[in-house]
Order: sequence, then C-alpha cells, then structure tokens
Amino acid sequence: MTEKRTDPLLLAGKAITIFMQGVTGLAAAALLIAMPVLYFWRDDISAELATELGPQAGDFPLGSALAVIALALIAVGIIFVFFGRLRRIIDTVGHGDPFAPENADRLNVMAWLLLAVQLIQVPIMGIGLMVAKWADEVGHDDITIDAGIDLTGILMVIVLFILARVFKLGARMREDLEGTV
Repeated sequence: MTEKRTDPLLLAGKAITIFMQGVTGLAAAALLIAMPVLYFWRDDISAELATELGPQAGDFPLGSALAVIALALIAVGIIFVFFGRLRRIIDTVGHGDPFAPENADRLNVMAWLLLAVQLIQVPIMGIGLMVAKWADEVGHDDITIDAGIDLTGILMVIVLFILARVFKLGARMREDLEGTV
C-alpha cells in the first residue's frame, strides 16, 4: 500500500491537478475583475480606442467582449471542477481502490463537463468572429480568430464516457467477486 502512495506518476498527477485548479482559480479571479472594469470604464476604453485607431473604433463591441468573458468564466469554473474530480480519482488509485463506484460517476461527470466546455466554445467562436470583423473595419486586420471544431476535445469526451462504463463494470465485477468469496 505504501508503494502506491509514493508512486511518482500519482504524485505528479495530484500535483498537476492542484496546480491546474490554482491556475483556473486565478483565471476566474482575473475574469471577475475584468468584467466590471470593462463595464464601468467602457467610455474611457472607447475613447482610448478612438484616439488610437480612429473614430470608427469608438463603437467597440462591449457587449460581445462581456459575453466572451462571462462564457470564459463559466468554462474556467467547469475546468476547475473537472480537475477536482480527477484529483479524487487519483486519490482512490493511490489508496488501491480505483474501481470504486464513485470513480465511474466521477468519470461520467468529467465527460459531461468537457462536453459543456466544447459547447461553450461555439458561441465564443461566433462572438470572436464578430470582434474580428470589427477589427477589420477599424483597420486592424492583424486580429484573427481561429474557429473550428476541437476534435481532440470531442475524442476526450468519448474516451471519458467509455472509461466511466469500464469503471462501472469493474466495480460491479469486484462486488460480484467479493459476494462469491
């Protein structure tokens, strides 16, 4: 049992999940600060943009920017929860009980969380394209938006749903085995 607790892979996985939760926490704090700053100083921001880019830049799409920040905040919160679930799975592996029924539930929730992040990206891309169009209109055509389907993310969602079923089956098989002994 002590061998599993000092497993470098499990220690690294736990450290990474804690680090990622810290990063997402900082990102959430930054987004929470950015929203009111952008809203309350919108006139100053528009005036500065008009000064730097010309009068046509004064109609900065503030609503779009706030919507992207709000959606990003939701995505960051989802990712924070995702890494919390992953850390709990790593803990059960470290304790020698990976096929706990809770892990199947955690994997299932993690799959839904990643699917939600994938879906949140769709309106963010649409809004980003609107902002890129605005940038084109004000002569800042160097702003580009990469919009597309994230096949890796979709594959990860599918893999997590499959792993959830594998863990559920493993937990059931373990219960059956314990019942026969």
